[in-house]
Amino acid sequence: MPETKPSLQLELQELLLVGVGAVPGALLRWQLALHLGDQNLLVNVLGAALLGLLAGLPAAPRRQLLLGIGFCGSLTTFSSWMLAAMKHLSSGDWAAALGLIGLTLGLGLGAAALGFSLGRRLKPPAPPQSPI
Repeated sequence: MPETKPSLQLELQELLLVGVGAVPGALLRWQLALHLGDQNLLVNVLGAALLGLLAGLPAAPRRQLLLGIGFCGSLTTFSSWMLAAMKHLSSGDWAAALGLIGLTLGLGLGAAALGFSLGRRLKPPAPPQSPI
């Protein structure tokens, strides 16, 4: 049986969810950079933990679009992380570059695993029971 294509209305709703989530993620990223300097490690590990938590929760496609793809996607950034590593490499500071890459990968994986585990432990509230 052929796959059905989502309607234009559904695609626009999903686009809106991603966009609405992306704006606060980008603004938080900007404010963190403004006040704390370019903290790629901090935002990427924070984003990995939040995305892990979302992935561990019961499936909710709209929440995943809003918070996972939108918010976390704009909060974290692979390109800025790689640029920071490249700057260290171009200045000959191989230890700082490899340290940034290794630390971000290690802490990011650990944070995602911790968030996922926490998400699996959280249970949605039970529906109210009838007194009958």
